[in-house]
Amino acid sequence: MEKKQLGNTDLYTSPIIFGGNVFGWTVNEKQSFDLLDKILDMGINHIDTADVYSRWAEGNSGGESETIIGKYFQDRGGRDKHIIATKVGSSMQQGGDKDISKKHIMKAVEDSLKRLQTDYIDLYYTHWDDNKTPVEETLGAYQQLIKEGKVRYIGASNLSEDRLQDSLDASKNEGLPKYEVFQPEYSLVKRDKFENGIRKICMENNLGVASYFSLASGFLTGKYNSKDDVEGSSREMFLKDYFDERGKKILKALKDISDHRNISQAGIALRWIMERPGTTAPIASVTKSGHLQSFREAMENELSKEEMENLNQASN
Repeated sequence: MEKKQLGNTDLYTSPIIFGGNVFGWTVNEKQSFDLLDKILDMGINHIDTADVYSRWAEGNSGGESETIIGKYFQDRGGRDKHIIATKVGSSMQQGGDKDISKKHIMKAVEDSLKRLQTDYIDLYYTHWDDNKTPVEETLGAYQQLIKEGKVRYIGASNLSEDRLQDSLDASKNEGLPKYEVFQPEYSLVKRDKFENGIRKICMENNLGVASYFSLASGFLTGKYNSKDDVEGSSREMFLKDYFDERGKKILKALKDISDHRNISQAGIALRWIMERPGTTAPIASVTKSGHLQSFREAMENELSKEEMENLNQASN
């Protein structure tokens, strides 16, 4: 499996990053261990999580995903052979304020390290912007953590164009650490925000790009055909707006290729991201080991120019 460099780091990621948001939410600890066994056996070496995952599940308070990942690597070993990425900035309280102040980061990183049962985090993301902390303060906190060996590299997710550019300028002008990876929401149904500005900044500054919601919360798998299919489910809030004419066109384009190639729509949707300009690797998750076949399909099947164009046109 050919791995891809993340920005200017010495981290080389598998072509697909596994999203650990499902751990402790839609899969329990035992199921999570089984998935991790199979993921790592496939050669996927990059696990993405966040301190707040999986806070939204009933009875959870946040940190459950990190805790499961930490237990797994303590039990199985091999921590040093894999990339663990986590995030800071969201509140552990429902409806709480975002916070990327130095005070919050220094406390949150210790909590994440404890849950992950590790001495260092390979890639530490600013999860959400609080739109008030000076970028120099946030980067200064990361500078201290890198110096202490608790964080290797930093990334950002969900920053506006202006705040991302301000951060990159501060890194250059003030000798502060630079965001090396950007994590946007990006998929066949969510293109505009990344493609209309952020991508240019990422490419100009050689930032790795790891997309989240790469399968649009399952919409692009073809499992759901109407709002009725998701009504009352945990995915309703994510999917309810996708069942319009554009969404139907996207699903039809995916199905046409799927039927012709005899590979899953999910595999095709992931491969589309892998072949788009400026992207490094999509983040995706599954809840059943059988669904990992779509990862293999995405990694093993290139799309033709015609297939890419059909998908581009359907999702315009």
